[in-house]
Amino acid sequence: MSDRIHPPTGIIPGLSDERLATILLFVVPIFFATNILVAKATADIIPPVHLAFMRWVATFLLLLPLVGGRLWVRRGAIAREWKDLLVLGGLGMGICGAFVYIAADTTSAVNIGLIYSASPVLITLLSALIYKEQVRRLGIVGMILSLTGVMIIITRADLNVLLSLSFTEGDIWILASMISWALYSVLLRHRPSEMGLTTRLGAIVLAGIIVLAPFTIWETVQGQSPDWGWEVFGWVAILAVFASFGAYQLHGFVQRTLGASRTSLFLYMMPLYSAGLAWLLLGEVPQIYHWIGAAFVLPGLMLANSGRAKPAKV
Repeated sequence: MSDRIHPPTGIIPGLSDERLATILLFVVPIFFATNILVAKATADIIPPVHLAFMRWVATFLLLLPLVGGRLWVRRGAIAREWKDLLVLGGLGMGICGAFVYIAADTTSAVNIGLIYSASPVLITLLSALIYKEQVRRLGIVGMILSLTGVMIIITRADLNVLLSLSFTEGDIWILASMISWALYSVLLRHRPSEMGLTTRLGAIVLAGIIVLAPFTIWETVQGQSPDWGWEVFGWVAILAVFASFGAYQLHGFVQRTLGASRTSLFLYMMPLYSAGLAWLLLGEVPQIYHWIGAAFVLPGLMLANSGRAKPAKV
């Protein structure tokens, strides 16, 4: 049985898979950007670890009809790979997930989107350092440009901020989240597995829930818990349906249809979509240092992508 999930074709009469995938290429970044928008919108409503925990529980419930049987069939592989699964779940769903929501309390959605957009560059760097993957010269130039852009955003283009190390707390959290995602992506690609991509994703999500559970309990003991109601469940549903399940499935369909090279265009659209939506929906007007940082990050991404390691395929 194949682990790949193919959205139904022929849903729109006369629209080929390739044309549909091309349209979705410009829609998928919106799905991913909803994570940042919800993080800001819920900063005073839902504690960060609770939000990460509930997001992935809801996502797992959406995945369960698709992978539940396969997880049972592959229970032996899960037992053999449990250490890898816990590490991957902790990095990708635990640290990465919760840290974004912690960051949202003290930094802007524009900062989160621009800083996080440099994660492919860090994936390339870690792949070269840990697994000795070759990086072309253009890739090295791209990494330098992108990381310079990130530093411009974190320091707000002010050298005194760097010299005094007076960074915004949220920017440090999102930087840590980006590092966690990069490690997740590199390990996911290089650690062998007996499971197919979708089944493995389901197992990793479940592992992430297990890792997050004790920290969610701790957050509750500390007196931090949401006021349970339809608003909370609505935000969690948006994260699960759009930023998680929908985003991953649509991205997978686009990549299978258009190929990895064309699909990588969404990497360059992500920070633009995040900044634009934050401006329109949250009233966050990009500052001059955002534009300067983006002028380094985006060209750097394009150059780094020409010689980078492939990102995680989940």
